[in-house]
Amino acid sequence: MRLSWVGRWDDDTCLPKLRRLPVPAEIISHAVWLYFRFPLSLRMVDELLAARGIFVSYETVRQWARKFGQVLANQIRRRLPTAGDKWHIDEVVVTISGVKHWLWRAVDQTGMVLDILVQSRRDRQAAKPLLRKLMKKQCRAPRVMITDKLASYGAAKREVMPSVEHRKHKGLNNRAENSHQPTRQRERQMKRFKSAGQAQRFLSAHDGINNLFLLRRHQVPAIHYRATRTQAFQVWAEVTGVTARA
Repeated sequence: MRLSWVGRWDDDTCLPKLRRLPVPAEIISHAVWLYFRFPLSLRMVDELLAARGIFVSYETVRQWARKFGQVLANQIRRRLPTAGDKWHIDEVVVTISGVKHWLWRAVDQTGMVLDILVQSRRDRQAAKPLLRKLMKKQCRAPRVMITDKLASYGAAKREVMPSVEHRKHKGLNNRAENSHQPTRQRERQMKRFKSAGQAQRFLSAHDGINNLFLLRRHQVPAIHYRATRTQAFQVWAEVTGVTARA
């Protein structure tokens, strides 16, 4: 059966109610999870679903991801533990339609992505919106802010949160620099982002969903890793309204 993407998530329950064709919540949630969790193209997700007898077009997958990705990321953020008090902030260049943009990203000491912002500049006026956005979303200032030696961070911090300790050292900021790697993988898979708006929308949902599955397998015993992974799938089942499988 070929399915249409038409549908909506009803309020905070995240249950899809379709207006035309009966697309089960399990199909939509699984397609969205595949697309945001792994560096897969839309056509790859299409093919993985087809292997299970679910025939949708890659455009259907794209519409599902765009329509429901940020909704799920917001639901996940409300269920995750409070972010740490040490913020690592870094920026990386992203070329969009031949024009250089800057992707600003903030993570805490555990590697959880706090927020991202795509901008065309790399100065004080570009750093200030990120800091203000972080303060508004986290409802507090950090204990320590760690960045590289870009002067824009210090200038913006003096205006937005002057009392926060600021450590400027490239070697201390590996946590933020490493968090750019999944973005680079997706950028290659998507043959670059098409616009700054598209990059902002995709990465906001992508990083929000992947915070739930931030599992450091090499740092914990296998039994603890499996328990944490099971808990992550339970949260995913809650936000999608789909029964978790044991």
